[in-house]
Amino acid sequence: MTTTMSRASSALAAVLLAGCAVAPAPVAGTPAPVAAAPGDAAAPDTMRWLYGSGEAAGASIQAYRMLADYALARVQEAPERSVPLGLPEAAGGTGVVSCLNPDGSRKPPAVVFDADETVILNSGFEYWQATHGGAYDAAVWERWEREGAAIVAPVPGAVTGLRRLREAGITPVFNTNRASDTAAGTIAALAAAGLGEAVHGDTLFLRGDDAAGSAKDGRRAMIAARYCVIAQAGDNLGDFADAFNAKALSVQQRRTLAARGDLAQLWGNGWFVLPNPVYGAAIRGTIDEVFPPETRWSPDTAAAGQ
Repeated sequence: MTTTMSRASSALAAVLLAGCAVAPAPVAGTPAPVAAAPGDAAAPDTMRWLYGSGEAAGASIQAYRMLADYALARVQEAPERSVPLGLPEAAGGTGVVSCLNPDGSRKPPAVVFDADETVILNSGFEYWQATHGGAYDAAVWERWEREGAAIVAPVPGAVTGLRRLREAGITPVFNTNRASDTAAGTIAALAAAGLGEAVHGDTLFLRGDDAAGSAKDGRRAMIAARYCVIAQAGDNLGDFADAFNAKALSVQQRRTLAARGDLAQLWGNGWFVLPNPVYGAAIRGTIDEVFPPETRWSPDTAAAGQ
């Protein structure tokens, strides 16, 4: 009995002492714990989808196939007027322009593209954002415009789509909000991505080419003065008409406008939109702005309504 109690007391003492023990010093030469690298953190869901998913690649390839099929069929019809372009003098922000020059000759056919996340993917810049807190930095973006050409990638489907257009005699024209003073970097990026040559003021139009800032209607007018624009493609509604991005429009009003009858018939029929959930006006809105009162549900409200 005494021996048993003594063993129990010794065991208890050992447990208590163990709880107070100081961790042994690391053995010389043992590597210190490695801190998690920024790249080990989960990427934002939107970046995972756009830059990492097969679904995004499939959606883009699908859009480019539809666009090229449409443009090749449309050019055979020798249209008299352009697709709606969002020209400033047109009521409601959309309008069309004659495909004939003043002397009666035909303007060459063209398709107008935005650049970023429409024909080229800025995954290099977005990697920098994702590993530096996600905040947009205009100075870093300008450096990317000037220096990032070597690592841009084409949007899936864009290389084949643009090649099909050129083979059919249709000129790809780029209308982008990259800055005019970084034109050389943009031209290099398009070429490096396999999207062909671009000439500033002819097949490339940039923010700063007119006095309208990031609004594109004025540049669309410049393009339509020399080309018969048979289609437009972009990742933001402002790539089709400035009216969509009017500051007075609420989130739901903007959505309703895009689906309005006369404009709804243009999607896939002259206007082709590419997916971009990462940035831009498409991701604006609070929970209450995105979900109007009539669309809100919870288990509690459902039970009360029964």
